[in-house]
Parts: sequence; C-alpha cells; structure tokens
Amino acid sequence: MTIKPGAFRFNTDSMKLEIFRGSANYEGSASMAGIGTLAAGQWEEIQATSPEVQTGGTRGVIVCGRGETGIDYVNMSSTGNAISFGTATDDYEGFALASRTRGVFGGNHPNYSTNMKFITISSTGGDTTFGDMTVARRSMGSCANSTRGVLMGGLDNTSPSYAGSNVIDYITIASTGDAVNFGDLYSGSGNHTGGGWASSTRGIHLCGTTGTTPNTSSTNIIQYITISTLGNSADFGDAQSTTPNRGSSSNSVRGIHGDGGSPVGALSYGTIATLGNAVDFGDLLYDAAYSTSAASSTRSIFAGGGTPNVDTINYVQIMSTGNAVDFGNLTGTRRLSMGISNGHGGL
Repeated sequence: MTIKPGAFRFNTDSMKLEIFRGSANYEGSASMAGIGTLAAGQWEEIQATSPEVQTGGTRGVIVCGRGETGIDYVNMSSTGNAISFGTATDDYEGFALASRTRGVFGGNHPNYSTNMKFITISSTGGDTTFGDMTVARRSMGSCANSTRGVLMGGLDNTSPSYAGSNVIDYITIASTGDAVNFGDLYSGSGNHTGGGWASSTRGIHLCGTTGTTPNTSSTNIIQYITISTLGNSADFGDAQSTTPNRGSSSNSVRGIHGDGGSPVGALSYGTIATLGNAVDFGDLLYDAAYSTSAASSTRSIFAGGGTPNVDTINYVQIMSTGNAVDFGNLTGTRRLSMGISNGHGGL
C-alpha cells in the first residue's frame, strides 16, 4: 500500500494520532510502516496538548551531579533563581529523561549502580525506585518521547577505565521496571552527561569518548535512532567540537549543543528531522565545562558546570541564533548534573 504525505493513522502502540510526512522530492513509494527519513517518508506524532495546559507551564529540573544529591527546578518561561525540588537518594551522574509528568534518572559515580529513580515533575520531593539498567554505567546520552525513554552509551564499569559503552536501553516511562535492550550505538560513546535531542520520532546522541584510559579519544560523532523502534544507531553528522559534557537539549525541530571554549563556551545547533553537521549558534556567558541543559518548546537553558564550578544558568531562544542571556542561579554550585523538562521536543 502506497502512502502519500498528509495521510493520518492511529498508532496503537503509542495511542497517538500521527501524520505522514515526506520531503519535497518524495515519490510516494513508502509502506504503511514508514522508513524513518523525510526523503523516504516518516510518521510523526500530532501534538494535541501542551505542558501549559497540563501543568501551568514548562518546568525545568536540574538533577544531582557529582557529589550532589539536591534537585532544583525553574519555570522555563520566566527567569529567576532555581528553587529546591527535593533530595535524591544518591549523587546520580548518569542519564535523565522525562515525559510530561515523570522524570527518570540513574547511574552514579564512582559506584556505577544500575539503579533508576523517578520523580513527578509537577510536584516536589524525593525520588522513588523505578528499576535497573541492563548494564551498570554512568555519563550517558538520553532522549524520550511521550511514552518511551532511551539511554544511550555511557561509561561502562565492566570495561577498562573510561571505556565508551555502545549499549542502548529503553524504558516505558509511565510504568516502573527494568530497562530492556534497544540496540547498539555504532560508535561506543560515553562521557556525555547532559542529555540529547529528540522529536516525537527521532532521538539524537552527541559526542562522547572511545578507547580506554590513557588512550581515551573524544569524538564529534552525532548518531540517531527512531525512538519507537528497536535497532542500532545510524550516522547523523558531526558536532563542531569533540568536547563532551557540555549539555544538549531540543524542541521538536532544533537541538542546541554545548561545545568547548574558554572563557566562554560555544553553542551549535542541528535540525532533528534532517541529517547533517551542527552549525554555529552563538556563545554562553561562561565556559560551561560539565554543564547540563533542558528545553521547553522555545528555550534551552544551560546550568552549572564551569571551571571552577558555578551556579550560573543561561538561556537561548531555540529558533533564533545569538549569544545566551542570564537566567538566574542554581541553589548551589554543581557539575555533571542532568537536565530534564516536561516540555522538551520529544513530547
């Protein structure tokens, strides 16, 4: 059966209405399953709600960090200092992802626990047990749509020191339970605490490391997956820098990535639905080493990190380009935290 752009279907797995999209030169040869690129046609979820309707606004949550169990939150549509959300049971430094209602996170240093925890984003308080990852690791990339969260790569404690893991796991966010194997990154890639990019269909993992200490090598590789399927990642393009741990977040169209640089860190961006290299966006107000990021439909914030550690929060308007603007301050200095929101691009 041939599918034309503009066709609708009801996805019984996600329980969402979807529309079929194709590129300008699409010739209408795709099957009902879709192929997963605009050139060949792809199904995309139709957005019928917003965090403003459900929760009164998009909330950004900054989770833990090295030696830090505190959780902070901010209102993404305003500016101002962060407010304490609660305290986690450990100093998690692995991954964090979210649906509109729930944030899930896990992985820590130096114990490399498999533990995953969750919080309810619209409330405040401590964390609750979710389940276990398939492999104990930390410093992962991550992404999510409204139903599924994906944990990508990381530093694996069963490998030699600082080896980049190629493991991809997934979870169903609304339930609790152990992670399930999704596939593999085509390039083993750890050391990317700070998130990834996502639309409702596609997840992106940026940069990381390969090899083992003392021969660890940072990469500028960008990889992507189709969130609702299973399988290995594919090449997306290249980041502008090989520097990891600078934070990444996105709305449904564009992802913003923190690159290296001192005394200020550079920012770059990519378009999630296409393939290609990242492009210059502007600069942060500080160096942003070991920072994290979270996004609403309009803004990305970058928080913490720095050398030495800072409590700074900057923000940018995602669909523009230019330098970041001061947002406010965290409740304390921290690094290698993890950022989530209930209004990011995967939702």
